[in-house]
Amino acid sequence: MKIGIPKETKNHEYRIGATPSLVRLLVEAGHVVLVQTQAGLAIGYDDQLFVSAGAVIVHSIEEIYECEMVVKVKEPQPNELALLKKDQILFCYLHLAPDPVQTAQLIEKKVIAIAYETVTDAAGRLPLLIPMSEIAGRIAIQVGATCLQLNHGGRGVLLGGVPGVAPAHVTVIGGGIVGTEAARMAMGLGADVTIVDKDLNRLRALDALFGPHLKTLYSSTANIEEAVSQADLVVGSVLIPGKLAPKLITRKMIKNMAHGSVLVDVAIDQGGCAETSRPTSHGDPTYVVDGIMHYCVTNMPGACARTSTQALTNATADYTLMIANKGWRKALAEHAGLRQGLNVCQGHVTNESVAHDLGYAYMPPSSLL
Repeated sequence: MKIGIPKETKNHEYRIGATPSLVRLLVEAGHVVLVQTQAGLAIGYDDQLFVSAGAVIVHSIEEIYECEMVVKVKEPQPNELALLKKDQILFCYLHLAPDPVQTAQLIEKKVIAIAYETVTDAAGRLPLLIPMSEIAGRIAIQVGATCLQLNHGGRGVLLGGVPGVAPAHVTVIGGGIVGTEAARMAMGLGADVTIVDKDLNRLRALDALFGPHLKTLYSSTANIEEAVSQADLVVGSVLIPGKLAPKLITRKMIKNMAHGSVLVDVAIDQGGCAETSRPTSHGDPTYVVDGIMHYCVTNMPGACARTSTQALTNATADYTLMIANKGWRKALAEHAGLRQGLNVCQGHVTNESVAHDLGYAYMPPSSLL
């Protein structure tokens, strides 16, 4: 199979869909890999490293999109959507539920679009989302702590405090991978952390993991309202795979926060979990609503692009090889979890959550295999 690895064009996105190590695995398996020139240069992977791994370096994105399969990180940008071809395999993050424009174009192009974020493993986990969730959760605390600084527009609170001065209050909405890593980082810096979730078993697990240093709170409107109002930093980390994130943080809750407090909405990829959230970029990451700084960057792991690329390709390598070696039909027929990643196929919406949220008829993936 001929596989294309483009240079990402999303704002300040320096990750790449394949490291030289993954390229070597694909080439050794008999595939031809085209890598767009300088695709990995910003994170220390120059063209020569890809050539040494067996890749062919090409200079235009048009050459990449002539390939049977395109492996990348973020959803195709407008210039890339125009280059997609019928029956082309697209393997990347898509986050279609909050993006009706992209969804419509993928349907129109009749591509086979497999989304990293809805692929599952035998235990029902999201193996291609987990590494980026881990990174995003940790970054959320880094950027939140920076935004709290007065010179960045925050209220001048040090996350961990100092002896004789109380630490900042951090509220994490959602106890999944992002929330767990955010809590871990915040507690590591000495913050007073509360995590909110509706799954009591998850709260018990978090309590057992972190002990009395972490406060756990059952998710109800009243509890969220109280926890948000008391927070210097709120991290939104709610995820319902494939679906729009629920708006658990209302405008009223935001208004009740202290002036100069910060919201980092990691759920923004799926539309955000606050009524006041809207997508931002690394080039212009923040805005203020009712005196509260909002950080809603849709590709947060791109800030630590070398670490993120290595973590992502560790997770995607086996799946990429499976699709390339067997073809998409056989790979999806044999692997139920990979089949869950099929979001759009030959003009049909094949993810039930996306179909529901955007008003499309749902076509079960199995019916197209």
